[in-house]
Amino acid sequence: MKLSEIKTHLNSLSKIAFQLPNGELVPNHFHVTEVGKVTKHFIDCGGTIRSEEVVNFQLWNADDYDHRLHPEKLVRIIELSEEKLNIGDLEIEVEYQGRTIEKFALDFDGTNFLLVSKETDCLAKDQCGVPESKPKLKFADLSTGDSCTPGSGCC
Repeated sequence: MKLSEIKTHLNSLSKIAFQLPNGELVPNHFHVTEVGKVTKHFIDCGGTIRSEEVVNFQLWNADDYDHRLHPEKLVRIIELSEEKLNIGDLEIEVEYQGRTIEKFALDFDGTNFLLVSKETDCLAKDQCGVPESKPKLKFADLSTGDSCTPGSGCC
């Protein structure tokens, strides 16, 4: 989800809720402690220099149960970040405390913002000799005709 999209969604909501991949909701007394632009400049295993930028939101659970972050307040924080940090309409990455700091992509289901699990990947598979993954077949999808009968020598 891009920054412009979250602002559009926030303008139509009366409350904010983030849902973890396991279906649990982030406690509603969370705070967005950071909104920032993260630039990653790196070289992949095939030798290609790459650069990417994302908007980073950090969610934090405090012991402050009396204050809730309302949509209009988060929009103001985002707009201040855009102005002061010169943030463009970038993809959003969300940090949240799990066993360690976990990073998620962001989606929206019409009610909740969904924290979507991210995975590592090799960006230079063609350079590294990583074979393409073969499609997985289900035995139930295989033909069950008389392609192999006892004594036919096919087995």
